[in-house]
Amino acid sequence: MTRIYLVRHGQTDWNVAGRWQGHADVPLNAVGLAQAEKVAGQLAGEGLHALYSSDLQRARQTASALSALTGLPVCLDARLREIHQGEWQGLLVSEIEARYGEAFQRRKLDPYNVAPPGGETVEQVRLRVVQAFEEIIARHPRDRVAVVSHGFALAVAQVHYQNRPIQQAWELIPANDEWRILEI
Repeated sequence: MTRIYLVRHGQTDWNVAGRWQGHADVPLNAVGLAQAEKVAGQLAGEGLHALYSSDLQRARQTASALSALTGLPVCLDARLREIHQGEWQGLLVSEIEARYGEAFQRRKLDPYNVAPPGGETVEQVRLRVVQAFEEIIARHPRDRVAVVSHGFALAVAQVHYQNRPIQQAWELIPANDEWRILEI
């Protein structure tokens, strides 16, 4: 059994403002950097064998804090990125509703199959995240592995490996700097 520590990156200014980040490469703010150090301290003694991270800056910064305490290299993987929000990245929900009202309603009704303009569907996210996790699990059977990623990407992995309906992913999005254990 592989024990995976699902770690959400620390806080960004866009998290605070409620802006949809998606693939936008937003850095951690001062609170987020402190959160990264806190998580690193919590996980440093867990006997980790490997450390993987999304290639986006906010996840890399969080993973780097853990790397500094464990000596593990950070293996970057773009498949661990957050859901791509396309033209909606950087916007508030109120701005999305005002500018993309009809598309936003279609997405709310069927997020599994409908993407924001230029973005990804939930199914596309599930496919790439699960592919990344399958490779990590194959490389690290019976190991302890930290995966630093993003709220929705981690929730999708959790529902997949716990055989839950994809609709439950929204209920399982971890808070910034929250981590959970997933045994596979």
